[in-house]
Amino acid sequence: MNKLLAFFFIVMNCLLIQAQTYKEWIKKADSCYNVENYKLSVNYYTKAFKIEHKDSKHLYNAGCSAALAKENKKAFKWLDLAIDNGYEGIAHIKIDNDLKALHDTKKWEKTISKLQKKIDILSAKYDKPLEKELLEIYAEDQGIRGEFMNVYKAQKPDKKKMDSIGKIMSLKDSINLIKVMKILDERGWVGKDVVGTQGNQTLFLVIQHSDLKYQQKYLPMMREAVKNGNASPSNLAYLEDRVALREGRKQIYGSQSSKSKTDNKFHISPMIDPDNVDKRRAEVGLGTMKEYAAKLNIEWDLETYKKELSEMEKLEKNKE
Repeated sequence: MNKLLAFFFIVMNCLLIQAQTYKEWIKKADSCYNVENYKLSVNYYTKAFKIEHKDSKHLYNAGCSAALAKENKKAFKWLDLAIDNGYEGIAHIKIDNDLKALHDTKKWEKTISKLQKKIDILSAKYDKPLEKELLEIYAEDQGIRGEFMNVYKAQKPDKKKMDSIGKIMSLKDSINLIKVMKILDERGWVGKDVVGTQGNQTLFLVIQHSDLKYQQKYLPMMREAVKNGNASPSNLAYLEDRVALREGRKQIYGSQSSKSKTDNKFHISPMIDPDNVDKRRAEVGLGTMKEYAAKLNIEWDLETYKKELSEMEKLEKNKE
């Protein structure tokens, strides 16, 4: 019996170490992607997927890194695995600039066709016209933001071009908001069982990008939708934080950041009770603050953040 117990604990320890290693490789891969070292990012994703390859989000992100690293074979392999493991973002994959290099290949059409067939099966009971409308809105919302980020991330960002794209973005946002408000006012916050995961996500994105008065209007509706399983708790956390800051309060989940005029760097905006933020984030399905900050190229240190919090609050008030 003791031998069996010892063997059991050895196996469990091995599995825990393996899981931790997987997370570390993914973390390193994401960090390399963020600094545009795509070759090294692909290397780390490869190491991670030798341990397991079940997370559709990680697999999709790996496909993006591989495409940017011009490793098309790996890109398609990981995108196919992402689809096999639950990826449903048909509207997103078509407009994702990271995958642009794959568009002119024969394999691209096969990959899109594979995903579309899967979506067709899943969406058999969806409200097809409404889903189609929301996917078109999604493409408008995210497509223009992709264009903006391409210019913003350039070595020498073209300010005139950014301003021009910004104006187009504002116009598209206004049109999209009218369409989404009509849906919300007539149908309520429709769930993914009616319009699919991405259609449901579109409702949040458009409200998240709207003016404060519209966010305040639909925030209670989204809270109720989360209770009923018709909206994502993590998306709600982002909206809660954005509304709180716009109303002059502190955010709850640490999802919002702003650029400081003093050092021209991005910082996590003021939040309540920073000591317990990771607990609150975990409750809504978000990763740790350290992981999130790394994706924004922000160095996260809890004690330093707490020391600088009062100064950040002053800066936030001065912006109002």
